[in-house]
Amino acid sequence: MAKAPTRVSIEPGPEHRVVLLVGREVFLQIEYTDRLREKLRAAHGGVDTVRFDGASTAPAPVLDECRTYGLMQQHKLVIVDAADQFVKEERRQIVERYAQSPADGATLVLRAEKWNRGKLDALIEKVGIIVPCESPSPDRAARWCVMRCEKHHGAKIAEAAARLLVERLGAGLARLDAELAKLALGAEGLPITAVQVGELVGRSSEEEAWAVQGALLRGDAQAAVKAIRDSIDVAGNSPMAVSWACVDLARKVHGAARGLAAGVDRRAISKTYRMWGPAEYTVFAAAERTTPAKAAELFEEAVRTDHLAKLGGDPDRLLERLALKFAEV
Repeated sequence: MAKAPTRVSIEPGPEHRVVLLVGREVFLQIEYTDRLREKLRAAHGGVDTVRFDGASTAPAPVLDECRTYGLMQQHKLVIVDAADQFVKEERRQIVERYAQSPADGATLVLRAEKWNRGKLDALIEKVGIIVPCESPSPDRAARWCVMRCEKHHGAKIAEAAARLLVERLGAGLARLDAELAKLALGAEGLPITAVQVGELVGRSSEEEAWAVQGALLRGDAQAAVKAIRDSIDVAGNSPMAVSWACVDLARKVHGAARGLAAGVDRRAISKTYRMWGPAEYTVFAAAERTTPAKAAELFEEAVRTDHLAKLGGDPDRLLERLALKFAEV
């Protein structure tokens, strides 16, 4: 496989007709997509979002969607997950022809964990942008935690605490962000210290989260909602901690679904997403019952629920609706 695209310093915007988001950090793919949607909404007054699973969808219906007008002639945001599968073999030439003359009324977003460079990359860069989405180094992840905590969670975290957090959890941004939310809530306006991270972040929180996660994967809506309610009302866990468990689980199901669809060895998937024991088997069973596209939609919904709760939405109701989404997927 060729080298990953060169890192760029600008983000996708309304001027880009084709966007390639490539890398294993799905949190960044979702962040870039959400920010692009807001920019398109500001530029065009409204956006229709259409999502496809690239592993099971041919180029024709996707590109036809790009070329047709959306509801009320609004601009379209057309998202293709597993885009490396979408452009395999003879399909790639079809997408190359589209990139040479993309529709003005649509923005095509290709999202992939891995990508083989070629002629298509140069065509995309002429009309759009390629953005790498990889987990940062531990040092950069710690700096990201400091900035993210203050900007999005309204709290400050000491650099030593941020480094310890990355050491405990790794550099995966979705998990770091969820844990920052929980720490910020417990800090009650005071700076988050390394002592707090040491006391609150560890294996016990993972085991506690799994109690909720296991119920969410049963496919039973009533059991899923009850698990959310029991965790908050009976066990006394904060809604932010439960939200972290949901985001973490959705991330694993999404990663497992995409990995299985791409033929990745299960052991490699388990290692990447730090799954072991009963949790590993249950996540893979759930991934086999859904599709990468539906799993991606679930992950985005979990991240969006977490974000809305932090903005002041009713976390209990938001989490209950998310539990129903888990059961549906």
